[in-house]
Amino acid sequence: MFLVRFTVPDPQSVGYVTPTEFHFDEPLLLECGKTIQQYSLMVETYGTLNADKSNAVLICHALNASHHVAGLYEGEDKSTGWWDNMIGPGKPLDTNRFFVIGVNNLGSCFGSTGPSSVNPATGKPYGAAFPFVTVQDWVNAQARLADRMGIQRFAAVMGGSLGGMQALQWSLSYPDRVAHCMVIASTPKLSAQNIAFNEVARQAIVSDPDFHGGNYYEHGVVPKRGLRLARMIGHITYLSGDDMSEKFGRNLRNGDYNYGLDVDFQVESYLRYQGDKFADYFDANTYLLITKALDYFDPARHTGGDLAKALEAAKARFLLVSFTTDWRFAPERTREIVEALMANHRDVSYAEIDAPHGHDAFLLTDERYHTVVRRYFERIAKELS
Repeated sequence: MFLVRFTVPDPQSVGYVTPTEFHFDEPLLLECGKTIQQYSLMVETYGTLNADKSNAVLICHALNASHHVAGLYEGEDKSTGWWDNMIGPGKPLDTNRFFVIGVNNLGSCFGSTGPSSVNPATGKPYGAAFPFVTVQDWVNAQARLADRMGIQRFAAVMGGSLGGMQALQWSLSYPDRVAHCMVIASTPKLSAQNIAFNEVARQAIVSDPDFHGGNYYEHGVVPKRGLRLARMIGHITYLSGDDMSEKFGRNLRNGDYNYGLDVDFQVESYLRYQGDKFADYFDANTYLLITKALDYFDPARHTGGDLAKALEAAKARFLLVSFTTDWRFAPERTREIVEALMANHRDVSYAEIDAPHGHDAFLLTDERYHTVVRRYFERIAKELS
């Protein structure tokens, strides 16, 4: 109904997939006070929705990801979904049992309506005129998508990093529509240090001469220098110091110092490569919007900083996972959520995984981490049987 699938050799792959665009004509009022009159969301699904539509799992994506969560695009090299190691037949989130939905958020640049989309009121790209969006806005848009698909209650809502914030917000905004909430490598709010990293990255973009106040589309340019630097800054924060030392150490690219400003160390080469690649596919305005959405997320903002009081509305059962070397969203931040939920006598499972890969660990294959997720989904499957 929502997925085109073909056969591929890997028995644990969901196969070749094709996204579907869902268009909404109903205006969406945003937290900033502005309204999007009409918009589209790009969606992919995997597995089969059961008769009573009770086996649906929503996957919420992080900053630079999209609706393409699993599977491959036919005829495209290196098109594997960003969480393909987690989702598929026989994988921790088993598509033989669950119907999995990946949705690209409003304001992104992978097919959903965002700054590079044409504003129907002007006939030009929104650019800097695209309104600021929040995690709450994304969850509201996802709820409309669920309505369109006839799904009244999710078996689980799951996400890592910024996706984990969305999963947590789902449990608060729509407590009766979430059976299980799975928050991976996330936080109840950004620290001052995290906000600072985001601001430096944003300033790299807005200071680029090609930015043109956010209306660079009309000038036929892209602020690539700013995007490269923003990505390099961000990427450093996703890795642990030990992981960087193991991968790169002080290894030289050409065996000796160049005594200049060109690349000397392999880690420099790696960061420049990541920055160049990112600048070729990501939209600068989208980066600004999404990092601001990260900064703004704070469920306890209206409860005087009392997280336990902010989480009173949640009814779901929870799985939370953190990673020991994740210094961007450190385990103690996840434990704040655990403690707040326990203060409300909620059903909470928590795993702290000793992994060397920093924040990026939630995207990687780790047997202990995947076993925790697998067993939790097995629990959910038993409830549905």
